[in-house]
Amino acid sequence: MFRRRPRSRSYFHAGVEASGMAQARLRVTIPDGPWVGDVSREFPEARFQVLTATPDDGAGFALVRITADETDPILDAIDDHETITHSSVMAADDGMVTVQVEALVPLLQTVARRAGVPIEMPVEIRDGVARVDVTGNHERVAEFGDALRDVGAAFEVEYVQQRINPGGSLTERQREVLFEAVDRGYYDVPRETTLTEVADHVGIAKSTCSEVLQRVERTIVREFVDDLPRRPLDFESPEEDGIERIQ
Repeated sequence: MFRRRPRSRSYFHAGVEASGMAQARLRVTIPDGPWVGDVSREFPEARFQVLTATPDDGAGFALVRITADETDPILDAIDDHETITHSSVMAADDGMVTVQVEALVPLLQTVARRAGVPIEMPVEIRDGVARVDVTGNHERVAEFGDALRDVGAAFEVEYVQQRINPGGSLTERQREVLFEAVDRGYYDVPRETTLTEVADHVGIAKSTCSEVLQRVERTIVREFVDDLPRRPLDFESPEEDGIERIQ
């Protein structure tokens, strides 16, 4: 019987720390003080994209792309802002400029570092409101919200979604059979292949193939359900619960 050569694939094996990961998108209203909030409110039609950002003690470095009909007045406003210690134009084109800035009060970077969650780049800011994507375990993502409140930054939650690695505990054999079934359309609606055909292509009996796929399905569903939060992330205003908040 013809047996397909096993495909070469690499797999990420999630550790214990990877379970319960969540990704949240927030719309954060930047309070008065940080330059990007003040300048973007002064030029509400402009689009600011923070491409990279690195916090330092008391300051932050960022590469920011600015899109606007006229960028020179925006660059002047950045240079004039009291929190800017240095700025340098890295690239310029019609209606677009990329500037590297060094600034005091790097609000979002400081909050993310305190909460222990990374901010995914780019961060887009328009008219003082930043679209921020953060990823971490549920507790740290919730702490990010607490830290935003502590610095006076209001926010709205656009969505919270699960970041999991379903099937991380599958064996190499189970993965081989699963990928064969998926690639050949066994899980399509309607199905493009039969269980017998999948079994023939991986060189096993139909009954064995059925048992392997049943175990795979059970494992993936259980891992998915186990990683789902049993209650929504608490982004509501905290009650007086005696817990010390981030300062």
